[in-house]
Amino acid sequence: MKLLSTNSVHAQLMTRDDTGRSSLVMASQNNLQRRHLLIWAKTDQTGRSRRNGGPAWNPLLAHVLDVAAITGQLWDRYLPPTVRERLTEAFGDGDSVTARKVVMLLAGLHDLGKGSSCFLRQFGANPWDGPYLREARKTWEGQARAAGLPIGDRLGEEPTARHEHITAVHLPRILGCTCHACGGHTPQNKGLHTAATLLGGHHGHIPGPDTIERAFMAADITTWLPVYTELVQDAADLIDIDLATLRNRIKPDRPSTLPLFAGLVILADWIASDENHFTYRPHTTNPHTWWRSSLAQARTAADTLRLEAWKPTPTTWSTLYPCTSPRSFQAATMAAMPSGGPALVIIESDTGSGKTRLALWCAHHLATTCGYQGLYMAMPTRAATDQTAHEIAAFMNNALGEQDAANLAVVHSTAQATDFVHNLLDAARAPGQAAFDGLEDFISATLPDPGPQEPRAVLSPWYLRRCLGLIAPFAVGTIDQVVLATQPSRHWTLRLLGLATKTVIIDEAHAYELYQQGLLEATLQWLADAGASAVILSATLPATARTALTNAWCAGHRVQPQDTEQAGPITIVDAQGTITRTSPDEKPPKLRTHIDFQPDPGAPKLAEQLLNEARGAGITVVLRNRVDAATHLHTTLISLAADHGWQPEEIILLHGRTLPRFRLPVEEHLKRTLGPGTERHYPNPERPSRLLVIATQVVEQSLDIDFDRIYTDLAPIDLLIQRRGRVHRHTVNDPFRPMWAHKPRMTILLQPGHDGLPLVEPPSREDGRPAGNLDGYIYAPYTLASTWHTLHQRLRADGTIRITTPTHTTALIEAVYGTRQNAQGPLGQLLDRTWKSWRSALDSEESQYAARAFTPFTRRGKPTDVRALASGNSHGDGDDGGLTGIKAVSRLGDPSIEAIALYQQSNGRLTYDPVGVHQADLSRHTADTPARRQQQKNLLLNTLAIPAHWFTGRRALLQPERWPGNKAPALKRAYTALFDPASGTCISGPIGLRLSPSTGLSRRP
Repeated sequence: MKLLSTNSVHAQLMTRDDTGRSSLVMASQNNLQRRHLLIWAKTDQTGRSRRNGGPAWNPLLAHVLDVAAITGQLWDRYLPPTVRERLTEAFGDGDSVTARKVVMLLAGLHDLGKGSSCFLRQFGANPWDGPYLREARKTWEGQARAAGLPIGDRLGEEPTARHEHITAVHLPRILGCTCHACGGHTPQNKGLHTAATLLGGHHGHIPGPDTIERAFMAADITTWLPVYTELVQDAADLIDIDLATLRNRIKPDRPSTLPLFAGLVILADWIASDENHFTYRPHTTNPHTWWRSSLAQARTAADTLRLEAWKPTPTTWSTLYPCTSPRSFQAATMAAMPSGGPALVIIESDTGSGKTRLALWCAHHLATTCGYQGLYMAMPTRAATDQTAHEIAAFMNNALGEQDAANLAVVHSTAQATDFVHNLLDAARAPGQAAFDGLEDFISATLPDPGPQEPRAVLSPWYLRRCLGLIAPFAVGTIDQVVLATQPSRHWTLRLLGLATKTVIIDEAHAYELYQQGLLEATLQWLADAGASAVILSATLPATARTALTNAWCAGHRVQPQDTEQAGPITIVDAQGTITRTSPDEKPPKLRTHIDFQPDPGAPKLAEQLLNEARGAGITVVLRNRVDAATHLHTTLISLAADHGWQPEEIILLHGRTLPRFRLPVEEHLKRTLGPGTERHYPNPERPSRLLVIATQVVEQSLDIDFDRIYTDLAPIDLLIQRRGRVHRHTVNDPFRPMWAHKPRMTILLQPGHDGLPLVEPPSREDGRPAGNLDGYIYAPYTLASTWHTLHQRLRADGTIRITTPTHTTALIEAVYGTRQNAQGPLGQLLDRTWKSWRSALDSEESQYAARAFTPFTRRGKPTDVRALASGNSHGDGDDGGLTGIKAVSRLGDPSIEAIALYQQSNGRLTYDPVGVHQADLSRHTADTPARRQQQKNLLLNTLAIPAHWFTGRRALLQPERWPGNKAPALKRAYTALFDPASGTCISGPIGLRLSPSTGLSRRP
């Protein structure tokens, strides 16, 4: 196909733009010759352009140039060499200069399908478009028809398709494909069609062939082809690309190139669509002037958003962590790290040994050797995320080198509810910008002053938008972001791009269910193919999990694992598959724990025991597997406290079913009083003499807090070892512990069953167990039975068990998770029965992640093509925990339904708190103002997660769709539950719920 020449439609003048490259200055001959300039891309729905004296609409070519310009900035300043190499391979035939321009042009053309009647008819047609836009529509339509733009005579009757799908169907023909579908007779240019399909996914879902085919008639190519060609040629001239050679350069064959390119287009489009950075252009002005403005505004946007890759230089441990030296296992890892190239690093070490610091050092080293632009640290829980964010901020203060500041995003659904995130936002304000005064709320009044913010960690509000937290150079969040990055959730390619530009650190790798581990392996394959690196941290990683991670990494590099038969807790795998294992020169400190079993006597007797044991002094934690059990024990303790000389504030309850407004202050209180304090070599001066903490698994992972004594429900062995890490954690406290707790001691509470065996299976009338152990719904009964059997075999004459970590760690874990344990009699029957059930559940998890996950290679090792990455609206966004219709989910198990909880006072006022001090702001805030920030924070603090199974069964709650609606603008898109401030009972919405500041959410009996 011969491209239409611009000579016939434009007078040409050659000039120089501010980059020194020649570009085309186009002067209008008549209206017909400027018809493509009348295709609009955006209309002034916010009124911002009008207020600034700009036009009512922005030409498509102007938006093309904006996106192209910011894509160039991202290429130069944001993308690491590893990603640029893959894009160069795919779009430049090995030439990086050419690839940069090609990617800029293609990214800019993502909205080409807006040149269609079905899109253009939307001008001024939305219900919220006011008289200004409706009048502007008349002017535009008259000009467009006069110029010869081929819009239909009856716009409302034109065929309809999404504009991105129109781009996908027509762009290959415009760029030179002459296959049958493009009107010719030659073989299909696969590269052009792949690139166009990826552009067709810039709204989040990559379309399949059928979706693209249905868009063919939405813009008749016979009438639109000349217009498209003029626009594409003008864009190519300004960007300085020879379109005649383009079709032979585009060969995106490597699997990771597909999501990397798609994610880059989404990112560039989002930035270029932000009216804070890019202005509308009058269609009557010169496109060359537009290009100059696009280049300048793109530079400013990149500066403002700090889209600058981390540029560390080689340094020492003491520079990153002043006044410290690396421990033996840290030094061994540092010495074994490769001098160049991507790496998978697996670090297995006891809790409290310094794995996080080592992981951050590894990220610094890999950024130095591979050019990664930052790091993402994935944590198992939100609470763990918030604490680790402080540590990363402190690390950044010493690791940024010559950079003055960088963005640190906290990535989880309630991040904006934390003071830490608001401190980051305030630190990002321009000098002299007014502080947000007078914005007190419950949490800021309740929490202690978090202290001065690390000065070099900041956060632009832009990174609070969905998926963009992963784009920030430094980010910490939950594991959910990693496992969603390989599922067909909306904008999954943007998530994967954010991870692929970094070193990805996975903390507490043992804590994830098989379903999540499978998704993690899929993501690891993508990251390996993209040239990224990963650091995996765990105290208790089974050998099967270690092998699976290693195999996934090697599969991503298309190599076979090369095991050197070395031994050690540190495993490093390079891009060639060579496995290096090493051990510290010095043996790690041995942590000895005294374990005993105790039948659970029930809440009243257990409460008496706890109150008496720590009457004089001592800090005890009781870890319960279920919220109901924790709440019942706490209620009992409070009722008995006064009789035993305890104050209610000395007994703390912490679980995940508490409103964040009430839970976050408790978490902060525990970290402040039971954490290491500001001087790690001295006891924390705020540590109380006695305290009872009743908690669920929220304190199990990554919280750096120290107890004198622990009671725990029976749990799988790896989690028991993890829980043990919260006892005698800070050795600086050892001389000050009470005599009765001078040795680290863990009591495992058992539900007594028959034949001297613990009860581990849930109730089942069909199997003759009317009264089972509800913990069997939380953890696989086999792992509970096998854990008990493994420990019971170590029982000493005095009735206790003594384990030493890490000496016994591997043997204990492999005994439970390795080959099936055998025994005689009732125990053998229990193990056999629960083993079969467990394997069936694992097979189900495996099939679920295999069905959901995208992988870069097929089971036969063939590269995945773009057709296999198609997704759609039926897959959902993947951020709602797996509700009905959501295919992409980050965790299995019982999902939850989120609702805003408010208190209705006697006078009808709605407040955030039961006392009625903080009135709810439910108005609509359209801009990022202090009031909107405060409102969003308060709404997050008042967001409930209601278990989905509460909406089924005999005591089913009313389905959310049937709750009374709330007309308040801030609540129009949210489920809202109103509670009585005195009783805590729900009075509107899910009737039957009760909400207590101290005990959390519950259902009435």
